[in-house]
Amino acid sequence: MGIYRYLVLLCCVFAARRRRNVSVGLPAGVSERRTGTGGRVVTRASASLAGFSSSAALSPVTARSPPVNPGIRAIYLIMETILEQQRRYHEELERLMDAKTKEMLHKKTTLRDQINSDHRIRAMLDRHMEVSGNLRDSYDDKDGMRKEELSAISGPNEFAEFYNRLKQIKEFHRKHPNEICVPMSVEFEELVKARDNPSEEAQNLVEFTDEEGYGRYLDLHDCYLKYINLKGAEKLEYISYLSSFDQLFDISKDRKNAEYKKYLEMLLEYLQDYTDRVKPLLDQNELYGKVLVEFEKKWENGTFPGWPKEASSALTHAGAHLDLSAFSSWEELASLGLDRLKSALMALGLKCGGTLEERAQRLFSTKGKSLESLDPSLFAKNPKAKGPKKDTERNKEIAFLEAQIYEYVEILGEQRQLTHENVQRKQARTGEEREEDDEEQPSESESEDEDNEIIYNPKNLPLGWDGKPIPYWLYKLHGLNINYNCEICGNYTYRGPKAFQRHFAEWRHAHGMRCLGIPNTAHFANVTQIEDAVSLWSKLKSQKASERWQPDTEEEYEDSSGNVVNKKTYEDLKRQGLL
Repeated sequence: MGIYRYLVLLCCVFAARRRRNVSVGLPAGVSERRTGTGGRVVTRASASLAGFSSSAALSPVTARSPPVNPGIRAIYLIMETILEQQRRYHEELERLMDAKTKEMLHKKTTLRDQINSDHRIRAMLDRHMEVSGNLRDSYDDKDGMRKEELSAISGPNEFAEFYNRLKQIKEFHRKHPNEICVPMSVEFEELVKARDNPSEEAQNLVEFTDEEGYGRYLDLHDCYLKYINLKGAEKLEYISYLSSFDQLFDISKDRKNAEYKKYLEMLLEYLQDYTDRVKPLLDQNELYGKVLVEFEKKWENGTFPGWPKEASSALTHAGAHLDLSAFSSWEELASLGLDRLKSALMALGLKCGGTLEERAQRLFSTKGKSLESLDPSLFAKNPKAKGPKKDTERNKEIAFLEAQIYEYVEILGEQRQLTHENVQRKQARTGEEREEDDEEQPSESESEDEDNEIIYNPKNLPLGWDGKPIPYWLYKLHGLNINYNCEICGNYTYRGPKAFQRHFAEWRHAHGMRCLGIPNTAHFANVTQIEDAVSLWSKLKSQKASERWQPDTEEEYEDSSGNVVNKKTYEDLKRQGLL
């Protein structure tokens, strides 16, 4: 009953304070430290929901709150018990959950709205995790303050404790009558207002370059310049780089040096940062663990692209030209001579000096062993043969960087495709057209509306590079009004004779012919029906069989008299002894 009476009296105090427009509890964004008398010294800070985002759009309350008297430094003594702190945490968790739900259900009309919404949700998720951790720690009560609090308000002197704390509250507000405390509900209301009626600052929660178009395109120009300046790198255009920058498995291993590693680190850093800005709800730590597990498995099996597993033998590992399996002792190796042993040792990167016996013993000691298991003292003192284990670790680091890049490129596949189309579209325009487009650049909302609106296309004309139907005269000129159906391609329809003729050499038709067990040769040009293709293939096989050379009837022999006969007649005469 002691706790119940205390809570009833505390509610009365809350009601009285509310009538005076003063809050007893700490406002959101206030940190505290304990005092020896059981009270708290609290400090206004920016740890509220509005303050854990770097943008002012998420901190309307903090921005609009009046400045605190610098003499007081916003430090005041106020009673906030462990129970009140836990209640405040529970309230904030419920408000955060409600705010996240409404944010997810809110309609996003543009890509900018979607990205900003994801960042607001991420900020609330981070705050939710922080508050949950604080609440768990308070319930754990490692310092015993919660137990002391319960004992104080449930003991025989609970009213004395209550009036003592009430006196502290009155004393504080007597000394600081103009101190303002913003309720937690006001902060969340301001957050909703900032979402529904965003200011210019609230519309740019994330920083993007002009080339990135607020998360629509990639900006890989710096990475492109780094790549083309690599030693031995192929000189290619930026649009070609966009199509092939993830094909790292095509680069030879001898080009994957320290500069190449720096390029990979630069590319990976950009992809990680861009993904964090475009997809803030993606857990990159979880993604890192997933990539690491898959990479380790492929690396051990030797199936990682571009990095095949080395052979187990030391000689085959280094590409030597001497097979030790044919030698059972070093004495047999010694019979090869000094020069032959020296070349084999040099191919392995081992020391090649010494007498004939020393070279033979040194080379024979590598039989059936890998380079990593050999004694380091056997290697020559040069950078290439000094540390095979170190080279393996360096190669593994580079390969893991490539594995991460593969994963991020797959995640950003849509942005990559849009970037390629955007660059291609820009290159197809003249300089004057690009300048006009820059001057008449539509707003993002207008461009989004144009992308989302239904295009008027009653005649079902094909779309051009700009996403609009091509002219009808061009449609008729190319014969796109004629449809060709191919049963071999799975009843796929091709529009126009040009596309129809071209498809016979493409993968879809070749795959269909392969499934039928028929070679895709010129004999089957313009054949689209499965039955026709099968019958033609049978006819061709019978024709080829009839044209095939028959040795029994076509191979000619000459008897002792000079008569020319075929093989069958010759064999019959031979068996009868008439030759």
